[in-house]
Amino acid sequence: MNAADTTFGFRAVSPEERQGLVNEVFTTVAGRYDLMNDLMSGGLHRLWKDELVTMLNPPLSDRGFKLLDVAGGTADVAIRAMRKGGAGCSAVVCDISPEMLAFGARKVEAEGRAGQINLIQGNAEALPFADKSFDAYTIAFGIRNVTRIATALAEAYRVLRTGGRFLCLEFSRCDVPILERIYDFHSFEVIPRLGALAAGAREPYQYLVESIRNFPPQETFAALIRDAGFERVSYRNLTGGIAAIHSGWRI
Repeated sequence: MNAADTTFGFRAVSPEERQGLVNEVFTTVAGRYDLMNDLMSGGLHRLWKDELVTMLNPPLSDRGFKLLDVAGGTADVAIRAMRKGGAGCSAVVCDISPEMLAFGARKVEAEGRAGQINLIQGNAEALPFADKSFDAYTIAFGIRNVTRIATALAEAYRVLRTGGRFLCLEFSRCDVPILERIYDFHSFEVIPRLGALAAGAREPYQYLVESIRNFPPQETFAALIRDAGFERVSYRNLTGGIAAIHSGWRI
């Protein structure tokens, strides 16, 4: 692989080509994104997102607290956080896909939180926000689809206020051998077939499974977070490491 190349699934592609291919995947699955996550996690993504918001711990008071949820077009995390937090909490959902944002906007409207959650189109690698604008930054199942992870982490650090927290929920490396074999079979043999049957499209699901296997393991990703400037970096494995929540602070 050329040093300038990156990956799309297991294929080597240029960084410019990869972003377009990823955008195409999410354009295809936007209306079925919740179904996609249900297929890929056996429904556990809902519990994992609840755990993410529990760790976020938005204040229950009317003290101002501003959350940025990146690659969060479905608004799942933002809605959960606003339900848990007090009157001073607000959220901005930033996603590169207009189709995903349209899907999320419908959910925000149905939740009655249009005045509390704003949705803005933007790239995780070049966020359209000023320095030190947010108290917390979350990204759930989105960082592995970023072309330049180090750049996205640097942007996360930039937009967080001093004392702000970075939280990332992502599929990771299972550390239970038997469970790992079961999950590998489910991922490569079952999920693409279910995607074809339930959503009429096998290829996006095949890519998403492959992108999980290409994502760095827990310790490697934690090192990238430290390299971006974050301190007190840690991670918590979920369901034997099938997913993990990484945490870091801008001190």
